[in-house]
Amino acid sequence: MIDAASAANGDQTATLEFKGGPVGFRAEVRLTPKGILAIGGLVTGVLLSTAVLVWTATSVARRPPLATRILPR
Repeated sequence: MIDAASAANGDQTATLEFKGGPVGFRAEVRLTPKGILAIGGLVTGVLLSTAVLVWTATSVARRPPLATRILPR
């Protein structure tokens, strides 16, 4: 449902309805363009920080073995 106020300022609306047997769930979200941009920035930050954590956690596997560091070249 789009009302006149949300159409005038560019709000985006999404509705989710779920019914399974006797249980039902309904959620409705309304976002402004600035809110969508903020959520995009948060998701980008989480993905980039995850990439850094994976890079750091696997850095031991990228190091050359100890034997190659002991032998003279």
